Amino acid sequence: MSAPVKVNQGESEIKEKLVNLARVAKVTKGGRTFSFSALVVVGDGNGSVGQGLGKALDVSESIQKAVQDAKKNMIKVSIHKGTVPHEQKGKYGAGKVLVKPAADGTGVIAGGAMRAVLEMAGIHNVLAKSQGSSNPHNVVKATIDALSKMRNAHVIAKNRGVSIEKVYEG
Repeated sequence: MSAPVKVNQGESEIKEKLVNLARVAKVTKGGRTFSFSALVVVGDGNGSVGQGLGKALDVSESIQKAVQDAKKNMIKVSIHKGTVPHEQKGKYGAGKVLVKPAADGTGVIAGGAMRAVLEMAGIHNVLAKSQGSSNPHNVVKATIDALSKMRNAHVIAKNRGVSIEKVYEG
């Protein structure tokens, strides 16, 4: 299996979506110190998607940091006719997801954090199920894991050294 392809995106037409914003507290001798943790998903809607985490003392700065982190961690996703090429499971920590291709007109049937990742990647028809933890950090990373494992028919045919028709026969 090949490693996920890192994408170096320019600043053009990258959309961002805030998945989770949490106020976290550090308890010190002088009381509680509050800061913010932001989880953001970015994508170009054309097969590139990334996720990032930012932490800061104010909301806007944490979101900015998360977007910068997400742009550094972008991967290229294989999309076939607006859906995913095949069924795939992804896992990160206790977060487990199942992503299945769907017929045209189905839409994105996925919950919360998964929906953000799939929409930012530019996938329009997909069935997805989160099966493990509902922690948005793990669900987002598990979804990206599943998408990074996707391979299209051309890649499989090249790896096997056979024609594309032979791949669909099997």
